[in-house]
Amino acid sequence: MTQQVSRSPPRLRGEAARRRGPVGTREDGPLVASGPAPPIRHTHTQRYTCSPMISTTSSSTADMVTQGKLEINPMDVVEDKTSGRLGCFGWILVVISLLFIGATFPFTLFMCVKIVKEYERAVIFRLGRIVDGKAKGPGLFIVIPCTDNFVKVDLRTVSFDIPPQEILTKDSVTVCVDGVVYFRIQCPISSVANVTNAHSSTRLLAQTTLRNVLGTKNLAELLSDREGISLSMQESLDEATDAWGIKVERVEIKDVKLPQQLQRAMAAEAEASREARAKIIAAEGEMKASRALKEASLVIAEAPSALQLRYLQTLNSIAAEKNSTIIFPLPIDMLQSFLPRK
Repeated sequence: MTQQVSRSPPRLRGEAARRRGPVGTREDGPLVASGPAPPIRHTHTQRYTCSPMISTTSSSTADMVTQGKLEINPMDVVEDKTSGRLGCFGWILVVISLLFIGATFPFTLFMCVKIVKEYERAVIFRLGRIVDGKAKGPGLFIVIPCTDNFVKVDLRTVSFDIPPQEILTKDSVTVCVDGVVYFRIQCPISSVANVTNAHSSTRLLAQTTLRNVLGTKNLAELLSDREGISLSMQESLDEATDAWGIKVERVEIKDVKLPQQLQRAMAAEAEASREARAKIIAAEGEMKASRALKEASLVIAEAPSALQLRYLQTLNSIAAEKNSTIIFPLPIDMLQSFLPRK
């Protein structure tokens, strides 16, 4: 509670009170105050803050509490001077429990001492309130059987498969997509106090996030930019589950299943594209070959003996194949004498 002390301005008398200007100014002479001092008014201001109970032993949880990510809704909780304390009746119950433990000490020792493993933490509730504002462990810790109960939290990385989701892409194509998510609990207090079932909630949120992210992508982007989609999903999930004390480490798209009709259409389109490229390449090769033959004919026309050498090279290549038939090329010039003259 805070006290605010406010004092009303003194009453003025005389002409100065009537000719008084704005607050804090005067027109003539000093102002004289008279009458008794006004009573002091006490104003009680209610403040809602996150109690130091909401924290963890890890530095990441301390950062969350400092940044105000882990808060108590002031509409649901009304805090007073005894906030964060057990109260008189609570302490009476604790004292009775301790006396009971002392009376049956050898037997209640097994009920008081608990052990958590290295990868586990225990969140202890004493009469419904978190003890010491932090999780216990790893190792030994003591609980009061009659007033305390605790919840174990596993800090190891958990992976789960996103079930196949029927998604309509931005260009109105129906695809079936599945994926895998890796996450871990970084704040045991938040995972227990802020959500009923952190694992189940994260699974359901991953399914809806997959639908929302892929619904804004085209089919071409979905097939080519999987890394960007995975990064976008990880950022969305990490931001949404931050209040639950969960850290999403990685999100991957496993498989994208297309309808059979669409697969056949895409295969036909790819085949037609390959055939078109093959025809273009063949036409370009023929054009280059014709240009080379033209240049060769010009060279042979300048030197007639080069044609005879070409004949001999052709005979050599035919004879190398061990053929029984040998073809001798006959020059056209030798046949001109037998042709009738016009």
